[in-house]
Amino acid sequence: MSPAGLIRAVQFAFKSLLLHKLRSGLTMLGIVLGVCSVIAMLAIGEGASAQAQKQVIALGATNVIVRTVKPPPQSRDSGGGRVADYGLKRVDFRRLEALDNVIRAVPIREAAQEFRRLQKKMNGRLVGVTPDYAALTGLNIARGRFIADRDRLGAETVCVLSAGARQQLFGLDDPLGDRVRVGEVFYKVVGIASPRGATGAIGGSLSGQEFDKDIYIPIETFETRIGDLIIQRNQGGSTYERVELNQITLQVNGAKNVMPTADVVRETLALSHPQRDYAVVVPQELLEQAEQIKDIFNIVLGSIAAISLVVGGIGIMNIMLATVTERTREIGIRRALGARQGDILQQFLTETIVLSGAGGVAGILLGMSTPLAFRGVKWAVQTFVLESSPGADEDAGGGPLGGMLTDLEPQLALWSLPVSFAISVGIGVIFGILPARNAARLDPIEALRHE
Repeated sequence: MSPAGLIRAVQFAFKSLLLHKLRSGLTMLGIVLGVCSVIAMLAIGEGASAQAQKQVIALGATNVIVRTVKPPPQSRDSGGGRVADYGLKRVDFRRLEALDNVIRAVPIREAAQEFRRLQKKMNGRLVGVTPDYAALTGLNIARGRFIADRDRLGAETVCVLSAGARQQLFGLDDPLGDRVRVGEVFYKVVGIASPRGATGAIGGSLSGQEFDKDIYIPIETFETRIGDLIIQRNQGGSTYERVELNQITLQVNGAKNVMPTADVVRETLALSHPQRDYAVVVPQELLEQAEQIKDIFNIVLGSIAAISLVVGGIGIMNIMLATVTERTREIGIRRALGARQGDILQQFLTETIVLSGAGGVAGILLGMSTPLAFRGVKWAVQTFVLESSPGADEDAGGGPLGGMLTDLEPQLALWSLPVSFAISVGIGVIFGILPARNAARLDPIEALRHE
């Protein structure tokens, strides 16, 4: 077919479809929804993948993270006023930092505390760290400095504020050189950290963490001023627990050595921790798990999109079969004027392709609005669901749903746009062949006699 003939065929197809606007619109609705689903699926999948990669980068692509895990009550020695002793020990840290392929290691101690400055106060997390903590965890300093080796030598009472703690305790005042009270001890502010995004919960081994209420001090100061004993008061009295370290972060000298080092860490700790009061988290494994989840998500949503496209194709075929019946006399007249079977086949197949192609274009335009629509859904859920929920926890960001909505941002895959359009046109060809062939095979004499 010549270009001019193709243009005329497309124009004629548009005119035929516009004679029944509502019917044509409803017919291509399935194609619109199917194409939109494909684009939205890929956009959400790409956003989830990007989120997982950011989290791995935040945790450290070559890091191995070991966390203290509270064992079940029956496995802890906590009755009759005795102290339940569990979790990672300082001796574990010395063993792990001496392992082959480990180039840096950071012990971390955490405790919930109340922070005060003049009349302002806030509940947050006091974190005892070493100077390598900032480099291993991607913590940037906006002003001042981080914990230094000289702070550790004398167990100095100095601290570094997170961006959230700085805002809540000091507002517009300059914190550098000022002091924050923790219990009965005053800590001099030597640095302010840059804002840092929260990490989502990963399985059962690493809970979600928010860093905007953290205050960092030398770990030696933590051991001296806070100690290892944790006292929890409840209606039945008080329970006593002893934890030396909450986390040990190891940096390995290359991505290929991460998994073997993690296996050695597990074997080393298994010898001295029979109650399994620890968990080993490898960011590389987390990324693989996230990719697997994304693939499953894509398969599920892709199946829904495929069903929608098939339903749309069936609808197009049904309408075109009805159209052939309605236009039988027109087909007879064209045949009588010299049109060949191929011309009739081309006419009706072009109409089907134009119908499905128009649905594909509409679906692409609708799919491109996925990020905007997702932000609208996020706002609605956070405004009307999470905030109105009586059990919503502000500090937790509304729980898992709130955390997912806050962090996830769909990212359009540009390559999905032409692919989606090609799929919609392919649906038109596949489901348009039968009606077009039926139209082409009509007997001209019988067609002219049709009322």
